[in-house]
Amino acid sequence: MGCRHGLATRAREKMVSPPDFEPEITVSLSPETIAALPKVVLHDHLDGGLRASTVFEIAQEIGHPLPADDPDALATWFYASAESGTLVDYLETFVHTIAVMQTAAHLERVAREWVVDLAADGVVYGEARWAPEQHTAGGLTLRQAVAAVGAGLRAGMADAAASGTPMVARQLVTSLRHTPPSREVADLARFGADDLVVGFDLAGPEDGFPAGGHHETFAYLADHLVPVTIHAGEAAGVASIAGAIAERALRLGHGARLVEDIAPDGDGWSLGPVATWVRDRRIPLELSPTSNLQTGVCATVAEHPFGLLERLGFVVTVNCDNRLMSRTSPSREMGLLVDAFGYDLADLRRFTVDAARAGFLPHPERERLVADVIEPGYAAASEG
Repeated sequence: MGCRHGLATRAREKMVSPPDFEPEITVSLSPETIAALPKVVLHDHLDGGLRASTVFEIAQEIGHPLPADDPDALATWFYASAESGTLVDYLETFVHTIAVMQTAAHLERVAREWVVDLAADGVVYGEARWAPEQHTAGGLTLRQAVAAVGAGLRAGMADAAASGTPMVARQLVTSLRHTPPSREVADLARFGADDLVVGFDLAGPEDGFPAGGHHETFAYLADHLVPVTIHAGEAAGVASIAGAIAERALRLGHGARLVEDIAPDGDGWSLGPVATWVRDRRIPLELSPTSNLQTGVCATVAEHPFGLLERLGFVVTVNCDNRLMSRTSPSREMGLLVDAFGYDLADLRRFTVDAARAGFLPHPERERLVADVIEPGYAAASEG
């Protein structure tokens, strides 16, 4: 079965590296080499990136029933449920992760481990997205929940630095499409800098719940210059992406189905108005290959829209979405793309630099990250 957009992958046109970076094309991109490269993660859900062992331990502590009797079996259950092809099974996985994230201590632990695990895989900058409204069942206020995650991110950064794998971590607060718009959540994004909040995200079911349903929230955030990313082009098509653009999204969460606005045209491709806007305005796409396969965007990585979108000049970034449910890591996602499309070290560098520059950190901090961490890391790999 091929991609639902029906476009076949063509031979990739080689892109030229910037003149200040000329890696040896003979560098072997082994799993070990990829693992050592600096990486940037823009789309990684806090409630989808827990360690299975942490879910198991906290569930035992609070008396929450689980569908498996040990952490290894639980990890397999999460992946199998996400792979099942049924939305009911997939959504059940989050019932269990959210259940163990209802106290300040548990949120802090999960956020700390989120940083430590990504840093160990070479991630130098990451944004953890999550919906605070789903984490008040234990009595926390929204602000207390956000503060707990901020404390966990700080603790994780300290742990990562002490381990020799320093990482910059921030959080995105998320609202859900199918719930009423919340000014309080918007204010968490507006006033949350002390808790490392750098922006706002909209997630949840796309079909039947357009981004425009939260128009007042987005207008408020725009008035106060709060950066926004919106899930779009994952479970719904081009109209969903257009709706996110209309609400002034600076990035698109997934955006894979943008290829439905691209059609073969002789020996090339014709871009529709939405695809043209996204490409020409350089709106980054937060693509997550394994997760996109699980949600039915396409059947194999070789058929993933990433290859075509990259070749046509879109800003593509590499993400995991939900590492627990997809049983994946940033290094694994990069490796899958290398195997599928023949990307080399210069390509991975470009994806990483583009992702760093698309982050919601202040511009000088992003550029220091590129100049002081990412470029030296890739230069060292090219010499190795």
